[in-house]
Amino acid sequence: MADKKYPETLSPPPATAPANEAISTEPIEDTHDAAFSRRDFLKTSGLGVLTSYLVGSAQSHALTPKSTPSQGVLPQEGAPITFYVNGQARQIHVEPRTTLAEALREKLHLTGTKVICDRGSCGGCTVQVNGEAVCSCMMLAVDAHNAQITTIEGLAKGDQLHPLQQAFVECDALQCGYCTPGMVMSCKALLDRNPTPSLDEVKDAVAGNLCRCGAHPHVFEAALLAAKRMKG
Repeated sequence: MADKKYPETLSPPPATAPANEAISTEPIEDTHDAAFSRRDFLKTSGLGVLTSYLVGSAQSHALTPKSTPSQGVLPQEGAPITFYVNGQARQIHVEPRTTLAEALREKLHLTGTKVICDRGSCGGCTVQVNGEAVCSCMMLAVDAHNAQITTIEGLAKGDQLHPLQQAFVECDALQCGYCTPGMVMSCKALLDRNPTPSLDEVKDAVAGNLCRCGAHPHVFEAALLAAKRMKG
């Protein structure tokens, strides 16, 4: 058979390998540079991104004007307040959330004021604020700024008990004694505004004071005895 002729622009088809010629199974040699792997590429790319980010952040920080402390921010030690406790002017620094009970106990160390329920339902933390009986665990210390405050420590004159305290002792108006400071302060607020209370008025005055020992009848008796003695 005559050989086929092909145009000069075309190449003849590849000759078919003989059937008996072995086909090589050797892997094709990798012609890429083995010294630069995919891991190297990722490392280099990550380093470039990180460098760009750091440079951009530094430039942004340099262009941002320095901020100044905003007006009205409380100092670290808290807000300064002044009140008059048992006749003495006292100035302390407190956080805005600090209760009057916490300020008296922790800042001024007047621990006669007892915190029992810490929600205004037992009366154990009662003090006088401007003459009124107040649950100090329910009042913020900052709200007592410039107020006149009387605690249980302010009743006695040295070793001489207040007539109300003496009546509590004589009438056995306490057992465990934990609620006693609050009871005394509620009775004192009553006697300050009403020197001659009735039994019902005494009961009403200490209605918010709980005594789990059950000494309420003796408390009523002590308050009436103190009123009689203080009247003269």
